[in-house]
Amino acid sequence: MAVIPHTTKDIDLLARLLRAEAESDGQLGMLLVGNVGVNRVRANCLDFKDIRSVSDMVYQSPGGFEATQKSYFYQPAREIERRLARRVIKGERFVPATTSLWFYNPFGQSCRAQWFGQWNIGRYKSHCFYQPLPSENCY
Repeated sequence: MAVIPHTTKDIDLLARLLRAEAESDGQLGMLLVGNVGVNRVRANCLDFKDIRSVSDMVYQSPGGFEATQKSYFYQPAREIERRLARRVIKGERFVPATTSLWFYNPFGQSCRAQWFGQWNIGRYKSHCFYQPLPSENCY
């Protein structure tokens, strides 16, 4: 059972985002990015109060994903990333992105303890992950 509403088009869109944002981090890295995306659709707080679909999440502006500005994002979805997208949409969660709403690549540097006022929850390969404070009541 899916944890967010979706169409086949949404699966392809999320699959393209996973690859464009985290292909170099392997399948787990792409699943983690997928968790952040699904979390943004599910959250009802901060910058994500009006995000209710995969398309809203991917193309959010400001605050969306840099990958949407790169030509690589616009290549057709591949079946491997579609499978990963379906897994996160069905609710599979992976540490450290279980409840994360943000991630970024510090390009070889250490993860900041805080990013936009939110605490670092962990790192996987090239990405640092941040979750909302409990007081934000996001979920």
